[in-house]
Amino acid sequence: MTLLSFRELQAQLQPHWGKSTAAQGPDVDVLMVPSLSMDQNQIDLVTGAHHYEERQLFSLIRLRDPGVRMVYATSKPLGELVVDAVLELLPGVPTSHARRRLHLVDTDDASNRPLTAKLLERPALLGRIAELLRPGRSFINCFVVSDLERQLSERLQVPLLGTDPALGYWGSKAGSRELFARCGVPHPPGSALTHNLDDLCEATAELWEAHPELRQCVVKLNEGFSGEGNAPLPLEPLQLAGLSGAERRRRLRQALEVLPMPAASWKEQLAVQGALVEAWLEGGEELSSPSVQGTIYPGPAGQPGQVEVLSSHEQVLGGASGQTYLGCSFPAAEPYRAELMRHGQAVGEALAAEGALERYAVDFIARRFGDRWNLQAIEVNLRQGGTTHPYMALSAITSGSLDPASGLYHAPSGPSLHYKATDNLTAPHLRGLLPVDLIDIVAEAGLHFDQAQLRGSVFHLLGCLSQYGKLGMTCIGRSAAEAEAVYSATEAELLRAAQALCP
Repeated sequence: MTLLSFRELQAQLQPHWGKSTAAQGPDVDVLMVPSLSMDQNQIDLVTGAHHYEERQLFSLIRLRDPGVRMVYATSKPLGELVVDAVLELLPGVPTSHARRRLHLVDTDDASNRPLTAKLLERPALLGRIAELLRPGRSFINCFVVSDLERQLSERLQVPLLGTDPALGYWGSKAGSRELFARCGVPHPPGSALTHNLDDLCEATAELWEAHPELRQCVVKLNEGFSGEGNAPLPLEPLQLAGLSGAERRRRLRQALEVLPMPAASWKEQLAVQGALVEAWLEGGEELSSPSVQGTIYPGPAGQPGQVEVLSSHEQVLGGASGQTYLGCSFPAAEPYRAELMRHGQAVGEALAAEGALERYAVDFIARRFGDRWNLQAIEVNLRQGGTTHPYMALSAITSGSLDPASGLYHAPSGPSLHYKATDNLTAPHLRGLLPVDLIDIVAEAGLHFDQAQLRGSVFHLLGCLSQYGKLGMTCIGRSAAEAEAVYSATEAELLRAAQALCP
């Protein structure tokens, strides 16, 4: 039998396969591979990395469609309670019916290596997966598409709904800046890609010389994610004004040598993937970090895919550099939400023209000057991200829809819905709690999502709870204030009850 290439397999994708419905839709099988297939140095920074495979469990929303079957792969077996906690949230379909169409497989390997690499090492397991997938009616869906996922697609001879890794440049820092320039999307001054400290130093000096008002810039590894490849470089303390060009570069080189990049091996990564320097945006009476998310459905043969803007968020950033993703709130602020979605549409169409597929997101910085907001695009992500699973959760449990004009999400009964979400609710007292303990605490406090009231909390990363004292949650309400109140109440009750159970 002649084996098809990755691109030949992708040509088999049907436009409607990427769409989630709640009625009779495509008769199709989906292989979910929620692998963190990224640079190993970046993965090693994530506490309980293999548990992050649980975040995509909200993709079980597709099981609302009775014609869909799903195979969900993980590194270690998923607890029944963890899976049932999601299935029980799906409206319009009996849990038992959805469960019969779901097959769970695992590699029994808890190491921090990417799940897809583990799958490729287990031919017998791949054979069992292949037997579950109907030829011509199956596709693979991933958190991110790397060369590992390309290999998996070709090994199984199943098309993958996602951007070809050959197009990965458009999700890098340098590729993002090129897209923004092409689409006319405003973005900060910055440099081209560099691959050694001397060139990075020269790029930084040239950026300051073109913009001597800059008090700080940010150095970005080209393929960093969640802010872990970013580090701010204060310029004001270096007193660059009045120095000769040579002395200015000497001071900048010294500062770069001790740059506190979260990725410890960043100098080695500089040579491999490159880095650039960008102006650090500041000023204004308010500062926020919004993002917009979209998806690209497969188009007819030889045609770009159809772009749909799905959501907008305000991101919560923290960590040592202030650039690490911690959580988000939905939707983005009203004063710039429409502009944000317009930019997201433009970038999506440019990506579609390049051949990109499935999820993408664009991160921004927003600054308020009086009654005017200034949006500046920061980067493109060609993958699912931290804002993907909270929105999946909202869609899974409410069956509502986004109004493209307002950017608001409405329940079928009419009210607009909002949420605040986190992947990083962490406390020492949470360590030792089992998922069943969490469910008991939430149920007794009446904080679980209530379909009638359209408010409450849903949870993810339950596998991190006992070992790491870490949890993710999405807290929903009919206004931003109500979502915030649900979040605060849920956090306070969890910590109070956990301290009582595990003093």
